[in-house]
Amino acid sequence: MTTTHTPSHQHDSVEGSLNHIDCVLIDRDGVVNFDSEDYIKHPDEWHPIPGALEAIARMQAVMDVAICTNQSGVGRGLYDLKTLEAIHSKMCRALQAVGGQPINIHFCPHLPDAGCACRKPKPGLLHDALNALNKDPRHTLFVGDSAKDLDAADAAGCLPVLVLTGNGTKTLASRGEHPVTFDNLAHLADTILARR
Repeated sequence: MTTTHTPSHQHDSVEGSLNHIDCVLIDRDGVVNFDSEDYIKHPDEWHPIPGALEAIARMQAVMDVAICTNQSGVGRGLYDLKTLEAIHSKMCRALQAVGGQPINIHFCPHLPDAGCACRKPKPGLLHDALNALNKDPRHTLFVGDSAKDLDAADAAGCLPVLVLTGNGTKTLASRGEHPVTFDNLAHLADTILARR
């Protein structure tokens, strides 16, 4: 069942704007796949959250979908870009196995103190994704499980949505204001597609 908390200021536009959404940007860890405090350092450590890939595939049938993910493990030396590419290749193969299409993946490899423009909560990754797809942020959701994700959505002008997978429950409990919230990516997809 979809859980929708009463939103404030611009968050109240999300529910009413789902009919006009034509793009969904999605965080990776904790939303598409199970997260780890030790980072996802190898393809063998990447495991999809049940229903998440199917949700992406269903949304791809009616709109553009892309991934925007912080990957500071690269900057920390925990894995290199070749390994990250292998992780993403595994994700893309798994997505295609459930009927999905190739997906753009935008990532920030930098450390939190690097001062880059792409690490969430800054909006650089989202801007890159929007520009690549030629999409209007006002008609775009950004789905994540952390405060950084919600803040990046606000900064990019997208509509922020929280899912309760990954760190989502903790984020909801600590958030002073309540974003529109869904149990998981599958429930968000159900809601969007039911309005088509």
